[in-house]
Amino acid sequence: MRIGVVTFPGSLDDRDAARAIEHAGGTAVSLWHGSDNLKEVEAVVLPGGFSYGDYLRCGAIARFAPIMSSIIIAAEHGFPVLGICNGFQVLCEAHLLPGALTRNQGLHFLCRDQRLRIENNSTMWTNGFSLNQEVVIPLKNGEGSFQCDDETLKTLESGGQVIARYLGEDPNGSRDLIAGISNARGNVVGLMPHPEHAIDTLTGPSNDGLTFFTSVLHQLVGRA
Repeated sequence: MRIGVVTFPGSLDDRDAARAIEHAGGTAVSLWHGSDNLKEVEAVVLPGGFSYGDYLRCGAIARFAPIMSSIIIAAEHGFPVLGICNGFQVLCEAHLLPGALTRNQGLHFLCRDQRLRIENNSTMWTNGFSLNQEVVIPLKNGEGSFQCDDETLKTLESGGQVIARYLGEDPNGSRDLIAGISNARGNVVGLMPHPEHAIDTLTGPSNDGLTFFTSVLHQLVGRA
């Protein structure tokens, strides 16, 4: 199964995401921000980093990249998309996911191994987890505080669109300890921690992050 990884100017985790896809058994395909060609991939990962230097707002310029025009149309028709950290910010700016990611509480950049609880295991990217499974995945961000209005929060909570929460103390001031969300259909997921950095115990704190990538591969095989 071919999964695309987008490279924007300032992306720095695109190769890690490609490695995670290959480790999960998929074929990683490089996608360039300046092209609208999805190269017949079956899913896309928007990786972490600082797209376009995080000018204006994080993800605000990347949202208008030519590749995003194709991704937005495909996502609206059920195409699987995972946004990690900066990719999550891009998805919110593109209105594929609600809410926004703002400066961390305390205004500090965070870099640590973070405990999470999987709240929804029915999305294309989380179906391999057990419900309420606890995982450990690296967290590294300066603008990772998920914020939304009360009505949006109510919709996310009631619709089961919160896919992961932070365990323990809220690391960045996110509402309701939200670490990741999905759209209502479950094909678009945004996650602030970095699963691509937790695919084996040699290079990460766990291999818990690998399940995000095996989940979508399993889903795609089932649809084939």
